[in-house]
Amino acid sequence: MSDTELEWSGRHRVQAAAKLIVGWVALLWLLEVVDVISGHALDGRGITPRTSSELVDVVPAAFIHFGFAHVAANSVPLLVMGFLAALGGLRRFAAVCALIIVADGLGVWLIAPAHSNTAGASGVVFGLFGFLLVSGFVERRPLGVVVGLLVGAVWGGSILAGLAPTQTGVSWQGHLIGLLAGVAAAFWFRRRTTAPTPIR
Repeated sequence: MSDTELEWSGRHRVQAAAKLIVGWVALLWLLEVVDVISGHALDGRGITPRTSSELVDVVPAAFIHFGFAHVAANSVPLLVMGFLAALGGLRRFAAVCALIIVADGLGVWLIAPAHSNTAGASGVVFGLFGFLLVSGFVERRPLGVVVGLLVGAVWGGSILAGLAPTQTGVSWQGHLIGLLAGVAAAFWFRRRTTAPTPIR
């Protein structure tokens, strides 16, 4: 592949990753607008634990928020970390996010406090943090290690705070499960490198 083709391929990947994650965040804001206009009808798509009928909300809950401040709090980290993760390939990114969303939703359904209603993209944010933090080490890619260290330096403090069980009105369970799912995704969807052929 020529230098021009490599440059075009890299630019195409950046553009595709940017369009995807901007579209995702725009969808979250649009859904919150619809929620407000409808008198918060979408809030019922959050997860109420250990109720069989609520299993259908495991995935939708990751796209629903309780107010614009809630969406805003998730938007910037989702934009940045989602973009960085999507640079590794859109199909891989989709698989990573699907694993995080489903695992997080099922985990919340299993262990969240009774009579609670959990929703929001923070589980995905924590999952992408875990994925980016360890994937470079798992795959032994220097650039990935640097990205993980930078993400840890920028968001590590707020991630740790979000795991504290003492916070009220915050699903530390969803945050923890999302984080663990992201770490698992880094191992499950790691790039397989072909060993170099020995030459004698």
